[in-house]
Amino acid sequence: QVHLVESGGGLVQAGGSLRLSCAAFGSIFGISVMGWHRQVTGKEREFIARVNRAGSTDYADSAKGRFIISRDNSKNTVYLQMNSLKPEDTAVYYCNANHLGSPYWGNGTLVTVSS
Repeated sequence: QVHLVESGGGLVQAGGSLRLSCAAFGSIFGISVMGWHRQVTGKEREFIARVNRAGSTDYADSAKGRFIISRDNSKNTVYLQMNSLKPEDTAVYYCNANHLGSPYWGNGTLVTVSS
C-alpha cells in the first residue's frame, strides 16, 4: 500500500507561481513513476507531468515550458513547480504513483488562479 499526501495548493494571481509537493508513505520501494494530473469539475482528469526514478520526465503540451516536475527519491517526494500560471490552470491537482504496476492517487490539492 502507498499513501500520497499533496501540499502547496492555493490562490495565486495570473502570472504567478506555485510549487506543489507530494510525499509518498508506505511501501515506497516499489514505486516507479510518480506524476501529476489535474481535474476541473465536470471534466476528465488530465495528465500534466510524470517522472521516473532515474529522473526522466514527460509533460503534457499544456505544461511544457511553464511547469517543471522533479523528484527527490531520498525524501520519497515529487514536486511540481508551476510558473506563469493562467486562470485555465485552475483545478484540483492530484499526485499519482505507480507501485508494482498498480496506480495510487492522493486526495488532491486545489489550485486557483485569479485573473
